[in-house]
Amino acid sequence: MSARRRRSCLTVPADDARKLEKAAGLEVDEVILDLEDAVAADRKDAAREVLARAFADHDWRATTIAVRVNRGSAEDLALVAELRPDVVVLPKVESREELEGLPVASEALIETARGLLECERIAAAPGLEALVLGPGDLAASLGVPELTIGCGAHVEHALFRVGVAARAFGLAAIDGPHAVLGDEAGLRASAGRARAFGYDGKWCIHPAQVDICNEVFTPTPEEIERARRILDLSGVSRLDGEMVDEANRRMAESILARLGE
Repeated sequence: MSARRRRSCLTVPADDARKLEKAAGLEVDEVILDLEDAVAADRKDAAREVLARAFADHDWRATTIAVRVNRGSAEDLALVAELRPDVVVLPKVESREELEGLPVASEALIETARGLLECERIAAAPGLEALVLGPGDLAASLGVPELTIGCGAHVEHALFRVGVAARAFGLAAIDGPHAVLGDEAGLRASAGRARAFGYDGKWCIHPAQVDICNEVFTPTPEEIERARRILDLSGVSRLDGEMVDEANRRMAESILARLGE
């Protein structure tokens, strides 16, 4: 698992100085300064200027600062090389070669049919820290008849495949956003589904979603207590009527690893 904690990953439009200032003061695991989908095509140059000023002017409280660039944009990568954020997020990654020669560590968005097909090879790229599932663009690429991001029959298959690829290469696995604002129940269900597939966290598109994602992706007190009880046992044992062996201990260690234990 990647060493960076990524339960909540807040995306912020790179051309909105007010939102950037607000995001700088938030306690969030990762802030993603978005030059891609959140910025209109005729605002890209202005967004780079706004982002550069905000990056220098603010004291960012997030553990990880990321910049999402536009696919194939030399200007965006030049800005990343200048600013040196913690990671660069590349959209619509479809090959390992796209991740070579980057100025900082990277995260790869898997959001096309080809990207999903190649995700195991992509996960082996040097300098890569996380695979991020982009269910909206993936739905478009697959021809899924959905207009709401995160819905559709493709999502669970994609969560599983991307999650397995990430874990096979020691990467973090991150789910895309729940796009319906104010829908706490839907957000909890979406985040809970991702956690059930072993994911570390989820992208947020509004600060109000951060606390819920932090909660869902943090082990509950009951999970922590049971994991510790399992680790106190030795050999093949019995706990609350269940046979416990080395596999259970590895499962318990995985739960506690989310706490940094």
